[in-house]
Amino acid sequence: MGTRKLRSLELSFAPAITSTGIFRVAVSCCYLSVLHLVDCIAIESVEWLEYLGRYGSLGELVLKDCDGISQYDLLKFGPGWRKLQRFEFEINGTYWLSERPDPSYVVGYPSSYDICCDNLKDLRLAHIVTKPEIGLRFLLGKCKALETLYLEYVIGLNEDEVISLFQRCCNLKTISLRLMPLRCEDHWFRTALTDDSLEALALSCPMLQVVELTFTFCEPSYPTEIGFTQKGILTLIQSCPIRALVLNGASIFDDEGMKGLSSTQFLEKLDLVDCCSVSDAGMYLIAQAPCLSHLTLRKCSSVTDDGLAALARSQKLESLTVIGCRRISQEGVQGAAKSVCYSSETESHNSLKGMNVYRKIRQSP
Repeated sequence: MGTRKLRSLELSFAPAITSTGIFRVAVSCCYLSVLHLVDCIAIESVEWLEYLGRYGSLGELVLKDCDGISQYDLLKFGPGWRKLQRFEFEINGTYWLSERPDPSYVVGYPSSYDICCDNLKDLRLAHIVTKPEIGLRFLLGKCKALETLYLEYVIGLNEDEVISLFQRCCNLKTISLRLMPLRCEDHWFRTALTDDSLEALALSCPMLQVVELTFTFCEPSYPTEIGFTQKGILTLIQSCPIRALVLNGASIFDDEGMKGLSSTQFLEKLDLVDCCSVSDAGMYLIAQAPCLSHLTLRKCSSVTDDGLAALARSQKLESLTVIGCRRISQEGVQGAAKSVCYSSETESHNSLKGMNVYRKIRQSP
């Protein structure tokens, strides 16, 4: 590197960069505090990560689609976890087929995971498989200071561990839970988390302001595939000062739920995505929400121009975004808010749900 004072390095699709190059950066740049590696396919060993853990001062580490770095490799970061404040790990494609067991795992001897991450404030785990014998699960049992948490399509979540996490992280302000139904220990086919998790959030996280609940591959005709209930969601929203709410694929949430939202005192921004049970009646009700100023509707098939007319009459909205709602016309959104964005284009499932199942394998030039 040209300078030893480098503090931040972000590499995205750098197929010529190898582990050797990153190790040289780690050794040479003693002030490095931010490292992002995205789609760096030639990084196959993690001696650099071990070095940074022992001698570096990383406060932010983001790893996405680096095929040569596994979850248990991250254990080699060791004492570096104590300094880390932000961590992201993401795998795309058919990630549920690719994870290998941790060779260092021994049942009954969790010493490999006895790592401190008390200063971690921002955690995002996306598209990974987590099991007792696979490394990153230990994070959920160690964090105490989280303010932002994203758990996106993590296979193998244990609800008791998640509830314990919520109970420890009383400073949590933002949470995103993206879930899909899987076979659970009770033999039900549903999402891993239930109303028990929402209750723990409501009781333990009084500073919570931003919530996203996304459900994919949940069939509306089988509402029990979603572990949450409408009552559980409303209890959370009414217990915390929620200012921004995203409900995506929440077929269990209907106009009665919108009635509950209409009385919330803090809600300023609401995104309804693929919420097939919310109709025009829900629009009439949400127009009464005292602080709501920003509304997004995407693929809400039961809302029509009549529902938006109620919003137009209320004259409360600063902005309105409507995408892919087949019963809402461009004429219907006019006057519903000061700023309007409209598109009739249908979004792909991956776009709606924040997934990338069909990851393209890039070839180096």
